[in-house]
Amino acid sequence: MLRLHVCVVGRLRKGPEKALVDDYLTRFDRTGRALGLGPAQMTEVEDRKGGGMSAEAALLSRAIPTGARLCALDERGQTWSSPEFSQKLAGWRDTGTQDLAFVIGGADGIDPSLRAEAQDLMSFGPMVWPHMLVRVMLTEQLYRAASILAGAPYHRA
Repeated sequence: MLRLHVCVVGRLRKGPEKALVDDYLTRFDRTGRALGLGPAQMTEVEDRKGGGMSAEAALLSRAIPTGARLCALDERGQTWSSPEFSQKLAGWRDTGTQDLAFVIGGADGIDPSLRAEAQDLMSFGPMVWPHMLVRVMLTEQLYRAASILAGAPYHRA
């Protein structure tokens, strides 16, 4: 079973983004369970002292489970198609990865020291996206990947 952890800076308040994230995580858990994927959980950290990227990195590091494979979302990362991403998830699961942590930084991104620890860097393209929307995009892609692996009709290529 590949457990997924989405570790993010900032708190999503009630609103459309939170409703979408919650919906996609629920869908992912339902679809992924039979595939050995999940559960998926969101862990939010907040730098209340204003320490910047290095303080955020310390908070994120504590949120990442010990021994987890780390995939940082970064505009300099690799771009994958949805089928490629689904195969990545399946590969991580099939090679014995037990915990996979996706890390989304704050407004200034991810501290270089934490980014350097990541085994994978993933990008949603060269554009910079608001980190609240990146949560929605990631959770939707997790659900889409599980749907692809399950052979469900959600993904139309």
